[in-house]
Amino acid sequence: MIEVIANIVRGSVFLAGETLECTVTFSNPVCDNVSTSKPDTLTWASAQLSCQCNVSESRVIQPPRRTDLSQSGNTTSFVPARGERGVTVVSTHPRILFCNLTLSPGESKTFIYRERIPRDAPPSYKGQSVKYSYKVTIGTQRLNSATKLLRIPFRVLVVYGLGDTSIYEESQRPSNPFLAEQKKETSLLDMALQVITTITSRRTPNFYNITNDQGKVGRFCLFKPAYKIGEDIIATFDFSGATIPCLQFSVALQSEENISEECRRKPSQTSAVTTYSKHEEFCLHTTKSHIQLPIPLHLTPGFITDIVCLWYHLHFEFITASQPLPDHVIPADQSESSTWQGPKNVEVETMVWDLPVKIVPTNPLQATSISIARASNSVNV
Repeated sequence: MIEVIANIVRGSVFLAGETLECTVTFSNPVCDNVSTSKPDTLTWASAQLSCQCNVSESRVIQPPRRTDLSQSGNTTSFVPARGERGVTVVSTHPRILFCNLTLSPGESKTFIYRERIPRDAPPSYKGQSVKYSYKVTIGTQRLNSATKLLRIPFRVLVVYGLGDTSIYEESQRPSNPFLAEQKKETSLLDMALQVITTITSRRTPNFYNITNDQGKVGRFCLFKPAYKIGEDIIATFDFSGATIPCLQFSVALQSEENISEECRRKPSQTSAVTTYSKHEEFCLHTTKSHIQLPIPLHLTPGFITDIVCLWYHLHFEFITASQPLPDHVIPADQSESSTWQGPKNVEVETMVWDLPVKIVPTNPLQATSISIARASNSVNV
């Protein structure tokens, strides 16, 4: 028996375009009875990256693709997607780790598998209608035996705009004329972090007047238009100039999953909405307030493929009074106190508003720190 242990060196989260490195160790453990131990041989071992796309058959029509081998009955060839559900949408060329490896009892040998994740690959995503999942697959075989597969799942984030050098050059420090310039090659990870920082650090407050047919409800201020996963969305409300009393408001971060028209099972099919975080507050007689909505690190930033488009928005619900409320009379003498008694019944109206927000990836090392996915796996051959 030979034990195979595979481990992704950096963790379980990567950016599209990065190089994934995986160590694969083959060991021949020593048996309790040393006298019966003998060398063992494997004929070959290969490794490959792949991404499977699973769809809900009741909502999505899978677009035509190349022949899928995931259900192939050939058990002696290297088919990384064998037994997997869905269709393979990303598949790198298989790399041979060795041929005819013989290990003596107690001996082990480690191979390093490196592969670049395609830049045009879709991100990892698990939605209501579509799922994209990535795995590193190690295949090995004994002579005249079936192939054994070892899989390690990992997560892929996609940063758009890496080809636009003007985005990340904004964050470069000005050169010092008194120091000799040292040209340093920028890695894809550094370039992506510069793009993310540049996009999410632009403080351009946007103000929105919230009104209905009867008048002004309040004013909302969003400090910036783009956020990275793991951040908090912070914004303020100003009800000081309102002509319509607002009794209660709620704000929720929601994603909207839209299936492309040619892939919809039904033409009248609506998009799927998911809520992640929510803030509710009673605000009658409130002049100013604020919200703080966390963006979970497990979220998939907005993206688009030939099947699905994912985007995010803030969903607002305002409950306003249909009629003026009795005034609260404040005594002229501050030493006196008064109590305002609200009406028993209030006719209200509900107003709904959606405001799009941009969600981008974060540092994959930060996402790895909270990931529950194991970056290693093992199998006995």
